[in-house]
Amino acid sequence: MMLRYALKTVRARKAGFLGAFLALMCAAALITACGTLLETGLRGTIRSERYAAAPVVVSADQKVHQTTLKHKKGKTKVKHKAKPIAERAWLPADLAHTLADTPGVARVISELTFLAEPLLPAGTGADDGGDSPSYGHGWESAALTPYRLTAGAAPEAATDVVVDRDLAERVHLAPGDRLTVQSTQAPRTYRVTGIATPAADVRHQTSLFFATAEARRLAAHPGQVTAFGVLPVAGTDTDRLRQDVAAALRGTGAQVSAGDARGPVEFLDAAAARTKLVSMGGAMGGTSLLVAILVVVGTFALCVQQRHRELALLRALAATSGAIRKLLGREALIVGAAAGAVGALLGLPLGGWLHSRFVVLGAVPATLRHTAGVVPPLTAVAATLFGAWAAARIASRRVARIRPAEALAEARAERSRPAWGRLLAGLLLLAGGAVLVAVLSVLRTEAASTPVTFLAVVVLSTSVALLGPLLVRAATLFLAGPLRLVGPGGRLATANLRGNAVRMASVVTPLTLLIGMTCTVLFVQPTLGDAARAQVREGVRADWVVASRGPGVPAEAARQLRTGHDVVTEVVRTTVRVGLDKYAAQGVTPAGLTRTWDPDVTAGSLDRLTERTVAVSELAADQLDLTTGSTLKLTLGDGTPTTLTVAAVYAKGLGFGDLTFAHDLLARHVDNPLSSSLLVSTPRTQTQLATTLREFPGVEILSPAAADSLQAERQQANAEVDFLAMGLVLAFTAIAVVNTLAMSVSERVREFALLRLAGATRRQVLRMLRTEALSVLLLATALGSAVALAVLTAFSVGITGRSAPAVAPLAYATVVAAAGLLALVSTALPGRVALRVRAVTVATAKE
Repeated sequence: MMLRYALKTVRARKAGFLGAFLALMCAAALITACGTLLETGLRGTIRSERYAAAPVVVSADQKVHQTTLKHKKGKTKVKHKAKPIAERAWLPADLAHTLADTPGVARVISELTFLAEPLLPAGTGADDGGDSPSYGHGWESAALTPYRLTAGAAPEAATDVVVDRDLAERVHLAPGDRLTVQSTQAPRTYRVTGIATPAADVRHQTSLFFATAEARRLAAHPGQVTAFGVLPVAGTDTDRLRQDVAAALRGTGAQVSAGDARGPVEFLDAAAARTKLVSMGGAMGGTSLLVAILVVVGTFALCVQQRHRELALLRALAATSGAIRKLLGREALIVGAAAGAVGALLGLPLGGWLHSRFVVLGAVPATLRHTAGVVPPLTAVAATLFGAWAAARIASRRVARIRPAEALAEARAERSRPAWGRLLAGLLLLAGGAVLVAVLSVLRTEAASTPVTFLAVVVLSTSVALLGPLLVRAATLFLAGPLRLVGPGGRLATANLRGNAVRMASVVTPLTLLIGMTCTVLFVQPTLGDAARAQVREGVRADWVVASRGPGVPAEAARQLRTGHDVVTEVVRTTVRVGLDKYAAQGVTPAGLTRTWDPDVTAGSLDRLTERTVAVSELAADQLDLTTGSTLKLTLGDGTPTTLTVAAVYAKGLGFGDLTFAHDLLARHVDNPLSSSLLVSTPRTQTQLATTLREFPGVEILSPAAADSLQAERQQANAEVDFLAMGLVLAFTAIAVVNTLAMSVSERVREFALLRLAGATRRQVLRMLRTEALSVLLLATALGSAVALAVLTAFSVGITGRSAPAVAPLAYATVVAAAGLLALVSTALPGRVALRVRAVTVATAKE
């Protein structure tokens, strides 16, 4: 009976439920899209390319492990955790003998993978599909794909190279041509001896094959290999072979992979991206869910408010409180089921588009395939159903609890007294938001601060939603005077703001959330980036900075610049693990370091920096309880454990990383040992330095100011990923603003008709709507800006130690202008539509 009545109500009030349908549909689409990203991180496949012909691949362990024992109530619990390392781990080459003796193994192929980027002149077609990374290998490992020569001969001399067919076609190479390659050493020109074509589809990498001795020289890991490809004896079962190989290698730490597990071994960036995507998808999904709950509850509250008279009559006709709640709950489930189904279907292509954009921006490698199963859409539908039902229950609490006579009285006019339960909940959330802001001000890492930042915005915006009627009435007291100067429209707007505070508060909430969230998203990364760049500007003492448009600056360039009393500091960057915690690290040349670099040393001295010591930031020193002379155990980028002594503690860790090593130590344990930059202290001019380095293609001489500008551009490119990640949430919030405003105006058709019958013109009514919209916008701007400013200031204090959020005035003005445009358009269009109907027709029509 109740379900049938709910169906009839939804069918009869399609326009009234349209706003709730749109809000729920957008919420379902957003949750589904975020869910597919999360699923891609958890289950996304990484197809092997280079190892297609090797059923079993042996590689080094790419994780650092930690085992802890907990004794509690006489029981011992063993917990094992593992985290990925930043660089490629290497295997001892002599494991090949062990593999060759394993039953079922026909051949063992050693693999070397190292940086090898062709240096191509502009206009040669190098940019056509040239975004894929380029790696060098020994020619003997071509059989792992396999690559077969289709022209020329295999490399034999140290200056020979074989290129893959894709590169040869893109840049028009043929056997006998010359090709300059930037590898781990100085650039070298090789003779192309052959063109190799893969038997399998290789789309995500460029392969260059060198003679065995040259490949070992460039790999710079004597006695080690990247991996082994194991080819079985004919008829050998792959799974059985994998088990036998694993048994033979037990105790060596080597990892044995087969099938789809070979992909992560080949594409380390894709394997690392899984963790990143899980984190990103979870953060986006969590924020989306919180925003969706806030928006949907507000939308249903407005729907129930519009039906207050109908529900009051039902109460007067003997409908019980439980019956009203059941009716609204079933209506919500009907609307939620339809909106959830449509939104989930729309969320699948939305998730695919989001993944493709992350690939274009470089946040996710193309080798990690987008995965969309049934779990994200089903979860979205379930979340939508529950959200709709819960929102309806929350919105109907007042009308279902009060006596029928009171319900009829409130259907004509809003309560003048605040609902104490709502007021108390709002104050508690406001206090909770203040606690989050206080916590944010003491969090000193970006990873810890980011989730708290957006949670604080949502919690504070929710408190605004609950305290909204009180805030609207308070704002009306201040705006009443200025609004009277506008004329009759201003006086009408004042009366509406004062008399319909609940309805106006439902409009203020999404606008506040939109402005607060957008400002936070826009200015969080600049706050962090500007502080880091300020430390770099203050800490770089060099006269010139040598940078590269390619993979980096080779060590040979630094050696050629070191003449006389000139000082050249090579800088290489990576991340290391202390325990399981990740820290940004850099390696610098110790000789003459204080002439080019000043990280503001607060304890110890950089003169003590050697391959057996390390300098740490104040943040790292606090977190790890270190002082000068302390011992620090850590795992380098390629998984090599080491123990160093703390030589110095410095203040500018945000700009220069938490750990600083001697350059040669760090360079031996990274995939790309080329310097990210050289810091040069010299009286020579830019032209003189450029002449010295003319044989190094892609290297450029910059002033510290120009290098800072280049870093700002890179930070802006990186910030685009964050903008995209939160852009969907902001788009959803913007849709909610339009939806709520349109619903708010559409319910006032009878009010507009009565105003016109009382003598008001269409222009005066529209002016009243504009004045109301601008008043609401002013309040939402003040509240949203206050929320964003409080959160950004706390973020800045925690991360940078200074209360200096980076707010761009033009960007802020654009946000407010966009919110104002949304508010005015969403108010004017429904208002004009409502005013098209004759006032007499509306006034005499049945409610």
